[in-house]
Amino acid sequence: MSITKQQILDAVSEMSISEIAELVSMMEKKFGVSSLASNIPSESNLSGKSEEKSEFDVLLHEIGKNKISVIKVVRSSLSLGLKEAKDLVESDLPVILKSGLNKDEAESLKKSIELSGAKIVLQ
Repeated sequence: MSITKQQILDAVSEMSISEIAELVSMMEKKFGVSSLASNIPSESNLSGKSEEKSEFDVLLHEIGKNKISVIKVVRSSLSLGLKEAKDLVESDLPVILKSGLNKDEAESLKKSIELSGAKIVLQ
């Protein structure tokens, strides 16, 4: 007996947010995909048009093993206070750290934060 899409939606609607997040994580691992929007091909990519992106958002995707080090780097890189940096790093991931950066600035910020053990995604 197979489960219908409606039965799946009904089951998911009864779950808590943390249970849904865990389910999404399990699905990502099982199917080897990511739920980040950057993995979805855009219309311009589908039509074969290649357009150079000029502005990037820096997303904190995973904290890694050394949360304190990540908080310190985020604090110094973004000129935040300790509490603001801690709240940002500990918020629901992925979280946008900074948006509207040019490619060089985004790559530089990504590299500095990744050295602390975090996983960063540019969008």
